[in-house]
This record gives sequence, C-alpha cells and structure tokens, in this order.
Amino acid sequence: MLDKQNVAYSPVEFPTETEGDVAQLQVDHLDVDEHRIYKTLVLIGNKTGPVVGVVPIDRHVDYKKLAAVSGNKKVGMVPLKDLVATTGYEHGANTPIGIHARYKYPIFLADEAKKQGEIIVSAGKIGRSVQIKATDLARVVAAKFADITSA
Repeated sequence: MLDKQNVAYSPVEFPTETEGDVAQLQVDHLDVDEHRIYKTLVLIGNKTGPVVGVVPIDRHVDYKKLAAVSGNKKVGMVPLKDLVATTGYEHGANTPIGIHARYKYPIFLADEAKKQGEIIVSAGKIGRSVQIKATDLARVVAAKFADITSA
C-alpha cells in the first residue's frame, strides 16, 4: 500500500513467540527505543463507532482525550472477540495503514509522533513492522495528530 503511494519506509522485524495458539512480540525490541514503537488500538465511540488511536507502546491511550478529539462522549476498547471482525487483523497485528485502506475509520496519532519524526508501526502481521515518517503516515491514513496519551 505504501509502495503504491510512493511513501518511503523501512521494514522492521521483531522476534515473536507463541503462547498457546497466539503469536506475540517478545519483550526484546532489538535495542529500539520503545517510545518509537507505536501500537494501534481500536476503540468504539458512542457516536462514531470504531475509532483508532496510535500511541507509543510505553504509553496508554487516554479514553477521555480520545473521546473528546473524536467527537464522542466516551470510548472503550473493542472486545478482543470482535477485533478481527472490526479491523480484519488479529490482536497485535493491527495496522493503521490496512485499517484505513479497508474501513476509513477515524485515526488519531499521538502528538509526540510528529516530534519524533520517524516511528515504527505494525505492518499487519505479528513481528512485522514499518519505520515511517509520522507525517507521511498521517497523510496516507488521513490521521489527525492529537494529545491522546497518558503515562
């Protein structure tokens, strides 16, 4: 998807482990600063339906802040059992790029991503990610930068 839009990126692979029948990232992030690795969280707003927050893995999405910027009174996480039906991706593999291409849900990127320049987001498979300029990602997925995190 990024190639079609001539967006520069670098593939990144992280080690994974399987626990039961669930693959997940290992804690070892290959000496990459965790604050540069972003997770894609899918929530449901009481007015908008699905809304996506993209925040550093060492931070939490602030429900009140995300609700306010997305035009909702409240938001809550999509139940794990409904995640694949809502996004097309399993837990740990959600990518703002693929979600935008399929569903056009509103996407909000944590403000700090803009200051960092390049960030790492999932590429749609557990352990596979892309390093991309935050401003390019925002343009490609029609995301808005916003203060949506808490420590």
